[in-house]
Amino acid sequence: MAKLAFLGLGLMGTPMATRLLEAGHDVTVWNRTAARTGPLVDSGARAADSPAEAVAGADTVFTMLANPAALDQVLSGELVATLRPGQVLVDMSTVGPAEIRSLARRLPGEVTLVDSPVRGSVPEATEGRLIIYTGATAAAYEKVRPLLTVLGTPHHVGGPGAGAATKVVVNLTLGVAMTALGEALALGDTLELDRSTLLDILAESPLGATVRAKRANLESGTYPPSFKLSLALKDLHLVTATAAQQLPIAAATLGWLERATHESATDPDFSAVVETIRAARLR
Repeated sequence: MAKLAFLGLGLMGTPMATRLLEAGHDVTVWNRTAARTGPLVDSGARAADSPAEAVAGADTVFTMLANPAALDQVLSGELVATLRPGQVLVDMSTVGPAEIRSLARRLPGEVTLVDSPVRGSVPEATEGRLIIYTGATAAAYEKVRPLLTVLGTPHHVGGPGAGAATKVVVNLTLGVAMTALGEALALGDTLELDRSTLLDILAESPLGATVRAKRANLESGTYPPSFKLSLALKDLHLVTATAAQQLPIAAATLGWLERATHESATDPDFSAVVETIRAARLR
């Protein structure tokens, strides 16, 4: 049993913290909206009033936050000053390699930073099927690997920062696949193809994984968020900010996500960009 702190109980953080708790670990949780800690407390976790209180005495600290600004705010001077030699900070947010480098410079000496962003959404987090990209030294990876396996399948992709970099690359492909599906369906509409039959065919194409994951949304026309549109937009901004070269396909994908965000009154699943692409065909 390890003594853990988990900061950030959003759509992904709550099931991840729950799995660690159910695995028998001693888990203290914190969230900006304190009411989100309730279900975990009911299951045996302790709730902290501040991030600094949560990490005090923890062996390993997990952060799962929405964006670099949120990570910066949580890892304020007060929290950083609370960290002690020997503690491990595992950031599982998608914040990009530049933010991880900045965070590493701010941590006290002998506090180990491991960047381990994840691929997957709420079902995968709930069932412990996340794909985890870990950047760390070999020793640090072996130290955290038993905890990460509770959450999914970890991959040691390189030294510190490599996990964050890998996730940026992966999220480029996720965004491109979704917008490519949108354009394929829009083309199918133009050619008057039956939508259900076309989805059957595309499920056997290189876009098959995307079709299978989001088909229920596409057929119902409803987009309950498992990966929010705002987060997909943030991730594509990270791609373009990180790249040292022009990435025209990434830029086009970013444009579609920006348009979908502008036209949406809520924050739906990122697959809602398909409706934006289809609607654009009709204008």
